[in-house]
Amino acid sequence: MSFSDKSIQCSDCRTTFTFSASEQQFYESKGFTNEPKRCPQCRQAKKQQRTGSSSGSYSYNDRS
Repeated sequence: MSFSDKSIQCSDCRTTFTFSASEQQFYESKGFTNEPKRCPQCRQAKKQQRTGSSSGSYSYNDRS
């Protein structure tokens, strides 16, 4: 199958980003059937929000 770059509008911030041909090939190789709906920056922010990354605000040495 032939792939070509696509412009997609982010569902969160509404900016336009490119879904490159190589990314499309990667998605297909992983069996993904949907195109991304968020730009890379919003995807990263959403991922951090899900994992609750607090950038090390707690460490095991803080236990009393």
